[in-house]
Amino acid sequence: MRLAQVLTLLLFIRLTLVHGASSNAKHYIVYMGEHSHPNSESVISANHEMLASFWYVIFSLEVAKEAALHHYSKSFRGFSAMLTPDQAKRVAESDGVVSVFESRTSKIHTTRTWNFLGIDSIQQYKQLQMDSSSNVIVGVIDSGIWPESESFSDQGFGPVPDKFKGECVTGEQFALSNCNRKIIGARYYFKGFEAEYGSLESQGGTFFRSARDSDGHGTHTASTIAGSVVANVSLLGMAGGTARGGAPSARLAIYKACWFGLCSDADVLLAMDDAISDGADILSLSLGPDPPQSIYFEDAISIGSFHAFQKGILVSCSAGNSFFPGTASNVAPWILTVAASSVDRIFNSNIYLGNSRILKGFSLNPLKMETSYGLIAGSAAAAKGVPPSNASFCKNNTLDATLIKGKIVVCTIETLTDNRREKSIFIRQGGGVGMILIDPLAKDIGFQFVVPGTVIGQEEAVLLQKYMETEKNPVAKIYPTITVLNTKPAPAVAGFSSMGPNIITPEIIKPDITGPGLNVLAAWSPVAIEATAERSVNYNIVSGTSMSCPHISAVAAIIKSIKPSWSPAAIKSAIMTTATALDNTKHLIGRQPFGNETTPFDYGSGHINPTAALEPGLIYDLDSTDIINFLCSIGASPAQLKNLTGQLTYCQNPPIPSYNLNYPSIGVSNMNGSLSVYRTVTYYGKDPTVYYAYVDHPVGVKVKVTPSKLCFTKTGEKMSFKVDFIPYMNSSGSFVFGALTWSNGIHKVRSPIGLNVLSV
Repeated sequence: MRLAQVLTLLLFIRLTLVHGASSNAKHYIVYMGEHSHPNSESVISANHEMLASFWYVIFSLEVAKEAALHHYSKSFRGFSAMLTPDQAKRVAESDGVVSVFESRTSKIHTTRTWNFLGIDSIQQYKQLQMDSSSNVIVGVIDSGIWPESESFSDQGFGPVPDKFKGECVTGEQFALSNCNRKIIGARYYFKGFEAEYGSLESQGGTFFRSARDSDGHGTHTASTIAGSVVANVSLLGMAGGTARGGAPSARLAIYKACWFGLCSDADVLLAMDDAISDGADILSLSLGPDPPQSIYFEDAISIGSFHAFQKGILVSCSAGNSFFPGTASNVAPWILTVAASSVDRIFNSNIYLGNSRILKGFSLNPLKMETSYGLIAGSAAAAKGVPPSNASFCKNNTLDATLIKGKIVVCTIETLTDNRREKSIFIRQGGGVGMILIDPLAKDIGFQFVVPGTVIGQEEAVLLQKYMETEKNPVAKIYPTITVLNTKPAPAVAGFSSMGPNIITPEIIKPDITGPGLNVLAAWSPVAIEATAERSVNYNIVSGTSMSCPHISAVAAIIKSIKPSWSPAAIKSAIMTTATALDNTKHLIGRQPFGNETTPFDYGSGHINPTAALEPGLIYDLDSTDIINFLCSIGASPAQLKNLTGQLTYCQNPPIPSYNLNYPSIGVSNMNGSLSVYRTVTYYGKDPTVYYAYVDHPVGVKVKVTPSKLCFTKTGEKMSFKVDFIPYMNSSGSFVFGALTWSNGIHKVRSPIGLNVLSV
C-alpha cells in the first residue's frame, strides 16, 4: 500500500473516530465535580488524555482534541464531546466521573411591575436602590444583549469593580466599546448548539455570532434586572411610563448561550463555569428543560448552580411555562425557583358589535379600525377540501381567501401550544382585516397580531356567537388597546406557570416564590420583529416565567448589596419568608384564567415583597455541608460525593432525612404516622426580641411547635425548634397544606407546609 493510500486510510479512521461513526455519535456532557488542578490548561490537558485513552490508535490524542467541544475547567471539571453511546458508557465507568449525560436543550421561558411591588414612591424606591458605585454583579445567561438600549446607559457609574475577572469578547457587530460600566462583560457560546442543530447559518433566521441579541429575550431580562431609569417608555403607546430595572445600579455580565430560543446544555454549563470564575454575585437564568426534569447531577443547570452555591453565588431560575402539575423545572434546593403571576394592570382591546354591544377583549393592539367590518367564523370560511372544524383554527391553507377578504375572522384554538400570532398572518395573507381569537385559557396574555386582533374568553364568545347567528349581516369594530391600572384581584398566578410538586425530591416544595411575569414591559432588540408582529421596537411587552425570574434576581441583588456577607441560602430565605399569599383583595392568590384555588405548588411561599425582604427578622440558613447531607438522604454514594466535592466524604448512618434540610419551607412527601421536623433560625435585628409561633394547620393534621417561643438577645444568634406533625386522617394520595409563621409583632416569618399523609 502506498504512503498516500495509508495516509488517506488513517485520515478516514481519524474522522470516523472523531465523529463516532457520524450518525451514531451524540453530544454528551462528562461531569467530574471539583478539581485540584492549578489552572484551566492543566484541566484541559487531563481531559484530552482521558479521552485519548478510549481510542487505541496513532492519532488518539489528536482525535480526543477534536472530539472535545467544551472544557469545564474553572469552577469544576468536565468536558462535552461527540461520543457514541458505547463510548459514553465506558467514560461513565471511569474513576473520577460523577455523571455522563446527553446534552439536552433548554428553552427560554418566554415599568408597571416595580410599582405594583411597592416601590413606586420616591421614599420606598430610595430604600431599595443601591448606591451608583454598587459592586454587585448579576450574570445573565440568555440570548445576549442589545447594548445601545438606553436601559444600559452607564451614566453615573464608577469604574468596573476590581473583583470582576471577566472579558468583553468581541464578535459580529459587537465591539469592545459595546461594553461599559453597566455592561461590564460579555461572552457567547455556540459550539454546543451547532453540534446538536447544525450551523447557525443553516437555521434561517437573523442572528449575530457575538453577544449581540437578535432575539430580544436576553435584552428584556437584563433590563428587568438592572435597567437604568428611562422616562417616557411604552410599546407603541401601551403601558406608558418610566422603565427601570429592579436594581438599576447593579452591573451586568452577559453570557449568550441561547440561539433562536434554544440553549444547549453544554453551552449553558460553560457559561455558568465562566460566570462563577468571573466574579458574579447573582446568576439569573430564564430558561430550563422541558419536563420531566432529569436527576440533579444529570442536569446542566443543577450542576452549574451547585458549584455557584458553593462559591456563595445565588442562582435564580424560571420554573417554566408548562401549565400542569409536576412540570416545574430547575427544582434543586440550591436554586431559587420562580413562578409567574400578574400585576394590577390589564390591556383591553374591546370589540364594538353592530348591535352596539361591547365585548371585552385582551391584546396588545396598536392598530385602529376606521370603520366596522363584516364578521365571519373561520369554520364558515373553510378552503376547498378542509373540514370546517379544522378551518376554525385559522391555520395555513385552511381558509378560503374569497370568503374572508375584507372581513374580521373569528378563530379558535386547537392546542395550548398554537402559534396565535401566526393565525393573524394567514388571515392577512387571505385579505382578512382583523381577527377575534376565542382563547379562554390564554386571554390574559398580551398577544400581538399583524392585523387588528383581540382575544376573548368563553362568556364573550357565547355572546359573539349568538349575535352572529341572529344577525343577517353581523359587523364589528376592534378598538386599539387601552391600559387599565389598579385592577383587582391581583396578583394571580399566571395560567401558564409551571407547577409543583417537585418530581425529583418532593420534600422540597417548588416553586419557591412567584413574581410579575405577565405582560412585562422592558427593553428589546429592534431586529427581533417576529415577536412584535413585524414592528421594530425598542421596548416590548412579553410574558413568561422568563419575565418573573429577573424580578426576583433583582431583589436578590439589592439584598446582596445591603447584606454582602449573606449566603445564597440567607438571601433566598429572606425572599421566601417575607412573601405574601394574599392578593390586593386580602384573599388567597388565585390562578388564571378562572381564579382557581391555589396552593404552594402554584406560588411557593407567595408573591414577592421586596421591601419586607430587606429586613426579614429571621432567616433559615444552610451551607454546603447541609447540601451534602441532603444528597446523602437521596442516595449519593461516598465515591460520588468525593468526585463532587473533591474530598473524601461519608454519609451519616442513618442519613439525615431530606425533610430536615434547613429549608424555608417544610415538606414531607411520604408521611406514615406522626413525624418530627427540625429547623434552625438565625436572628438579624438590633434589639432583644421574642418570636411566637403561629400555625395554620393542614387538613387532618395536628401541629405542635417546640419551643413555641424564641427569645433572642443579639443579632446572629441561632435557635432551633421542632415541629411535630400528628395526623388523624390520611390525605388520599395528595398533599395538604398549611403554614408556620414566627412573629415578634413587627416581622412575620412565614414557611408554607406541605404534607402527603399516607397513613395515620
